Amino acid sequence: MAYATNTTVPIDKTRAEIESTLRRYGADQFSYGTDDSRGLAVVRFRAHDRTVQFVLYLPNRSDFNKTPTGLDRSAAQSLRLWEQACRSRWRALLLCIKAKLEAIEAGISEFEDEFLAHIVLPDGRTASEWLRPQIAIAYKTRRMPTDLLARPSPQPAD
Repeated sequence: MAYATNTTVPIDKTRAEIESTLRRYGADQFSYGTDDSRGLAVVRFRAHDRTVQFVLYLPNRSDFNKTPTGLDRSAAQSLRLWEQACRSRWRALLLCIKAKLEAIEAGISEFEDEFLAHIVLPDGRTASEWLRPQIAIAYKTRRMPTDLLARPSPQPAD
């Protein structure tokens, strides 16, 4: 069962709670955006001199048009269930972020360890987007790819 499946907390309130939580733990920048055509929301913040980005994939609206037995749902019923699933995803993101920040605060882990996959690199990709293909190569070849070693880029000319 998904987290917060029966939540009534509106998405904008959860988003505001995410922002206030991040600020309470030292984030000095916060932004978010949505892309309805791709069914996602993006939450970005800066803390500990790092930019962190979470991409929240939202449920496909058409997945709620039918009951589990295949019967058609009304448009209103389908919309209500989809909105509920979206609220649940946002609450899960809040829980994830809070848990990471609490682990850091309690000294269980470090900021970069908790948020490593979501740290935005200078080329705009997250560490996870950059590293996942490298990990796949390592497992496939049973060798460490040399691309895992960070190479400094040349300094731009003034």
